[in-house]
Parts: sequence; structure tokens; C-alpha cells
Amino acid sequence: MRVIARGTLRKFVEKLRGHKDQKAVKSALDAWFYEAQHAEWRNPADVRKAYASASIVSAERVVFNIKGNDYRLVAAINYRLQIVFIKWLGSHAEYDKIDVRTVKYGN
Repeated sequence: MRVIARGTLRKFVEKLRGHKDQKAVKSALDAWFYEAQHAEWRNPADVRKAYASASIVSAERVVFNIKGNDYRLVAAINYRLQIVFIKWLGSHAEYDKIDVRTVKYGN
């Protein structure tokens, strides 16, 4: 899979500078990025095989738990083109305030 964009992950980790979770979140996001980049997901079922805790929201929207569910990553996946678009990343508390079906990066 091609993940768009790793810079989003780096910016999020940078925003956590000085926070006790920064190193653990960076490690968790690096692991997620590596796994997603090397995956060949063809459908939501493939995602669930790799990430049993992932929430399949729609045919293309998936929510991944990061760092033991303290953070959430919302992605849109184009299975045909093998692209993962990062749509949103934040704490679980922030996640509870968004509409996961329509959220876009920067919202």
C-alpha cells in the first residue's frame, strides 16, 4: 500500500513534543506505517485480518487504534489503487467529537 502522507504522522508526533506519550505514539505510528506500507489489502476483511481492533466504518473508511486505543487514525483506503489516505489523527477524546465518515485532514 502507498500511504499518503507520512508527513501527517510526523507533524502529529511533533505536536506532542514534551508530552509523556510522544515516544510511545511515535513508535506506534512508525509501526503502523511500516505495516500498512507493506500490506496488500484487497478489501476491508484483509484489514481486519491484520488489525482485529480496526473499525470498518464503510467500504473505504477504517479507524485504527493507536497506542492501545489512546489515539485514533482515520484512513480512507482505495483497495484497487492500493492507497491509504490518512484523513484524521488524534486522541480518543478528540475522536469522539468528529464525524468519522466525513472528516478530512485539517478539520
